[in-house]
Amino acid sequence: MSRTVTLPIRTERLLLRAYRPDDVADSLAYYSDPEVARYLLDDPWTLELATQRVNERVERAGIEPPSAGLALVVERDGVMIGDLALWATDGSRSKGEVGWVFARSAAGKGYATEAVNALFDIAFGTFGMHRVAAQLDPRNEPSARLCERLGMKHEAHLRQDWYIKGEWTDTGIYGLLATDPRPGRSV
Repeated sequence: MSRTVTLPIRTERLLLRAYRPDDVADSLAYYSDPEVARYLLDDPWTLELATQRVNERVERAGIEPPSAGLALVVERDGVMIGDLALWATDGSRSKGEVGWVFARSAAGKGYATEAVNALFDIAFGTFGMHRVAAQLDPRNEPSARLCERLGMKHEAHLRQDWYIKGEWTDTGIYGLLATDPRPGRSV
C-alpha cells in the first residue's frame, strides 16, 4: 500500500492541494470569523497566529514522520474555501482522525461532503487505514450532520471531557471503517 499522496487532487468541483506559505491571508479570512472559530480549539485567528498555523501546515505532507499529518487546502475556482487534515492515531498508522474547517460562504453547497470524501479515499486507499474517526463539539450541528452524510457512525458522546475557551465541553465521536458503506462511493 502506497503511503505517498500525489497532489493536487481534483474532485468534480474542487482542488485539494498542499499548503503554501502564501496561504496566510486566505486562511485568515475564514479562521478570523468568530462563527467559524466557535467550536475550534483556537480563538479567532490573528495575523500572527495565521502565519504560525500555515507555516506548521506547510510541513504536513503525509502521515509518515516527520510530517505528523496531512494538511490540505480546499479550493473552488482558485479560491480557498476550507481545509482538511488527516493524521494517524496509532503506531501502525491503521487508525486515523480527520478534521475540517470551511468558510461560511461555502456552507450548504456540498463542498465539505465532496472534499472529505476525497480525504477518506486517501485515508483508506492511499494509506490503507482500517478506521478513521472525527471528534467534534456536538453543538457543532453542521459538522455532526456532515459526519452522518459521509456514512460515519455516531459512536460516543463524552460529557464535559474537554476544557476549552473557559468552559467544559462535550465531545461527539464519529467513526468510519474502510469496509463501511459510504453514500455515493463503492467500498
